[in-house]
Amino acid sequence: MPDAPIKTLGLNHFFGSGDARKQAMFDINMDITRGSLTILMGPSGSGKTTLLTLIGCLRDVQDGSVQVLGQEVRGASEAMLVSLRRRLGFIFQAHNLHESLTATQNVLMGLQVHGGGDPVRQRTAAHHILDLLGLADRRDYLPGNLSGGQKQRVAVARALVSNPEIILADEPTAALDKESGHNVVKMLKTLGDKRGTTTVMVTHDPRILEMADRIITLEDGRIVSDTHP
Repeated sequence: MPDAPIKTLGLNHFFGSGDARKQAMFDINMDITRGSLTILMGPSGSGKTTLLTLIGCLRDVQDGSVQVLGQEVRGASEAMLVSLRRRLGFIFQAHNLHESLTATQNVLMGLQVHGGGDPVRQRTAAHHILDLLGLADRRDYLPGNLSGGQKQRVAVARALVSNPEIILADEPTAALDKESGHNVVKMLKTLGDKRGTTTVMVTHDPRILEMADRIITLEDGRIVSDTHP
């Protein structure tokens, strides 16, 4: 698939060194379609998060190929990797909010990594995405005054506010109730349909599988099924 925003070919990965070296990923081959919502499933230790971090340029590609937005990640310069990361949005299971910043300020950080920009427009964009996620009355709250689910929604807002081309999400609905989780995934689907945003999501949440365009299941570092529901 020539225009696939994410491609892996013969991807292997190892942890440790010497006698302790252990292979964690085996010959991962996949092309992810632009605008699609792909879910990675599998038991703990199956390689889901490792694969996500390799795609996200957060871990060195050791063996095989990973191409993101047309760029080969393996062997890329740090400047190229930084440039690629700025085109991605990350939603981690641990929300990683700055405790001394308000919800709005945390979201603004998702824009400020790109540098420049009109501060008024940036604040308007931050407020808009927080409002969409049901946090209009929590814009000026510090994380210490937010529930776990609210913190996670702020983290989602931070990832989405810059309109990234790819969103990489690790258990984004784990801390959310059914309605909030459904709304977050629905928003990701809408971004895919309207803007061509591509989402790869690690989840164990059976409530959102029906919304996926594709489900890839990993076991022991290998793809064991690849379905299009």
